[in-house]
Amino acid sequence: MSDINIKEVNGVDVVQYQPKGVCSKMMQILIKDNVIEDVEFVGGCAGNLTGIRMLVKGWQVEEVISKLQGIPCGSRPTSCPDQLTKGLMAYIEQKSSVKA
Repeated sequence: MSDINIKEVNGVDVVQYQPKGVCSKMMQILIKDNVIEDVEFVGGCAGNLTGIRMLVKGWQVEEVISKLQGIPCGSRPTSCPDQLTKGLMAYIEQKSSVKA
């Protein structure tokens, strides 16, 4: 199974990303016109992930990447915010390869 799956529903890209190295097992990101409409996390720290969800709504995809990329979690080299950026980068890469 691929780490990322993208489908379009009523003009919104529904991105499902399977993160690695974190407690969260799945992330679903809704993107319209390069803006995050919503993020849903399966598993992980509910309070922290709800906070991330509320903060990134309305942000441009690139803005989320620039602000959250590279954040570790304790001794782990990655975190849920960092994995969110990896999912967004995979989304950008896949979308640009479809257009090419």
